[in-house]
Amino acid sequence: MAEPEFTATGVRIGKRLRSLTRAGQVRISGGRLELLTSYGSEIDSAPVQAVRASKPWFAADDRALADLNGQRYLLTLGEHDPAPGRPGPPAARRFIEAVRRAAGRGH
Repeated sequence: MAEPEFTATGVRIGKRLRSLTRAGQVRISGGRLELLTSYGSEIDSAPVQAVRASKPWFAADDRALADLNGQRYLLTLGEHDPAPGRPGPPAARRFIEAVRRAAGRGH
């Protein structure tokens, strides 16, 4: 199996006003975006080309929106990238860039 193109752990994943998990995972691998619970169960997944990732204008820097399969998820990632070699969630900006890059829409 190929290395994931993007992985974040300890991510709070919510839908509308409901929190689905406080320590979930976001992974982009093999052209798919997966939202997983802290136990590794799938919350939702979709091909990256069908995913829209954006930054909500009203939220803090550690938040990103992901639209998958007609559902909008609010992701709370780390505010700052972790130090090299240190675990921790990447910033929301890196998540948005990774989705665009994986879908062929980015840099």
